[in-house]
Amino acid sequence: MQYPVSRGYSTSQITLHWVIVALVFFQLVFGDAMSHSLRAIGRGEAVDPSVATQATLHIWVGFAILAAVAIRIVLRLTKGAPPLPDGSAIVALLARLTHAAFYFLLVAMPVTGILAYWFVPSLGDLHELGKPVFIVLIVLHVVAALWHQFWLRDGLLMRMLKPGA
Repeated sequence: MQYPVSRGYSTSQITLHWVIVALVFFQLVFGDAMSHSLRAIGRGEAVDPSVATQATLHIWVGFAILAAVAIRIVLRLTKGAPPLPDGSAIVALLARLTHAAFYFLLVAMPVTGILAYWFVPSLGDLHELGKPVFIVLIVLHVVAALWHQFWLRDGLLMRMLKPGA
């Protein structure tokens, strides 16, 4: 399938990127409340109200991530993505693989969470395994963006800060 190529990301693509970043950050920081709640319930113990609130938020934020990612994928398919700066084929391949892994996890994490909570509790372990993978991908992504900005000075970071840059 041929995807459109654009000079830069659109305002909607950039906005969705940063909204998803904020939502994922929330999940990584407060997501443990869900595990604590489910373990307490499994042991027949009462769940602290603040933990229960965080667990409920975890569910709703997961739905929000899934919706935002669905829109982002549609935008990616319809508006495309700007070409990578000239560089090595290996770096381009790593960029494509990292982005594919992000999209996979951004869909798989909410889906496994939903399935684990309502239908197949054993998927909770698989859902929890996604957290360290996500953290590694985020670190790689941030390091790569900073490398492009401060070492290569190729303006790549501006693509996600300024529409059409």
